[in-house]
Amino acid sequence: MTTTLAGGRAARRKTMRRIRPRRSPAVPLLIAMWAGAAGVLWLWWHNTASVADHAGRVLGAGRITGLLAGYLMALLVLQMARVPALERRVGSDRVARWHAMTGRYTLCLVAAHVVLVMWGYALQAGNGFGDVVGQFADSLNQLPDMGKAAIGAALLLVIGLLSIGPVRRRLPYDAWYHVHLLTYAAVFLTFWHQISAGNEFAVEPAAKTFWYGLYGAVTALVLWYRVLTPVRLNLRHRLRVAAVIEETPGIVSVLVSGRKLHRIGAEAGQFFRWRFLAPGMRFSSHPYSLSAAPRPEMLRITVKAIGDHSSGLRELTPGTRVWAEGPYGALTAQRRSRGKVLLVAGGVGITPMRALFETLPGASGDITLLYRASSTQDLALWDELARIADERGARLMYAVNSPDGERPDISAESLRRKIPDVERHDVFLCGPPGFAQSVYEALRGAGVPARRIHHESFAM
Repeated sequence: MTTTLAGGRAARRKTMRRIRPRRSPAVPLLIAMWAGAAGVLWLWWHNTASVADHAGRVLGAGRITGLLAGYLMALLVLQMARVPALERRVGSDRVARWHAMTGRYTLCLVAAHVVLVMWGYALQAGNGFGDVVGQFADSLNQLPDMGKAAIGAALLLVIGLLSIGPVRRRLPYDAWYHVHLLTYAAVFLTFWHQISAGNEFAVEPAAKTFWYGLYGAVTALVLWYRVLTPVRLNLRHRLRVAAVIEETPGIVSVLVSGRKLHRIGAEAGQFFRWRFLAPGMRFSSHPYSLSAAPRPEMLRITVKAIGDHSSGLRELTPGTRVWAEGPYGALTAQRRSRGKVLLVAGGVGITPMRALFETLPGASGDITLLYRASSTQDLALWDELARIADERGARLMYAVNSPDGERPDISAESLRRKIPDVERHDVFLCGPPGFAQSVYEALRGAGVPARRIHHESFAM
């Protein structure tokens, strides 16, 4: 591991007693989600008489899976609503993982619901499992809103298939993102079938009112945070491209100006979704982290050209209007709990780390940045980092491949050699998934508790 240390003038001194990490509401939220699922099961149990025949048991299982699928659909949309309490307190990456897991469970439950209910109807008609397809065709014309529900279920299946890792990686980001938005249409189409065909709601008016309230509240949150809040932000701040600067070959910084940006509520370590209203880019919205502390008159992102959208940023001209959504993310100083901090960045993951390197309070020697890149030429923003390290008395280290391409050793042993008290640090980590996973394991091996390793995936 190649190391450079920078000293200089005394760092900005702020006592850590004034910084109290926010408690993550993840556990209470998960308990609430499971409690809701238990309530759904109780609703079925309360309204279901004992069944002795095989057809009744199969239909009962079909109703259970249908109710749980409907409940998870509401959670699925809630996790897409960009609610600040989730995005900033829990973390965008954790919410994204919840969303992916909820989507998988929802698809399985929807499939089980369709098969079990059709099988139960077939048994009641004196037929066997082989008549499920025929029973489904008959039900399309007989059950209320069954056609809409079938379309909604088909949309969910398509979205699920396109979200499988190998498939998604082959799709352009914009194509996957816009297909994913069809989740809203799928949930809307299936909702009416849930209400009209659900015996539980026919028997229990209070339960039906709750179901309407659940979906109504989720819809209100989506409209407020995904539609009205971005409209308000952009009308208020009037964002435009101020300049485009090439940092290294293939990496550019975009400076975005606007009005009263100090009221936008952004913190170092957070990101926005950016839409540049230039030809060929108007319908593309991508997440990029702030690469400098937000200032009253300027925001900055730094992007590596790895796709059509990111490659097109270098062609932006000053004055181009910008539509932004955010700020999002929980990789901020609020997660800090120790006086000493290690920032670890891989590749373009340096962007949020650079902003934190500049702004995290600390005395000389409290803040350390480890920057992993393929070569010294790929160390974007290096001059800025060196200047910040010099001004603050912070430690700046880099790890690059050797001339023959050998990767540097970032292991528990090497971390302990370079940072003997690494286990006493808070660690902020950002980089590609493989890099982040290997560094996480090295940090755990070096004795850093998991609760003090703060990271967010940018494989979005």
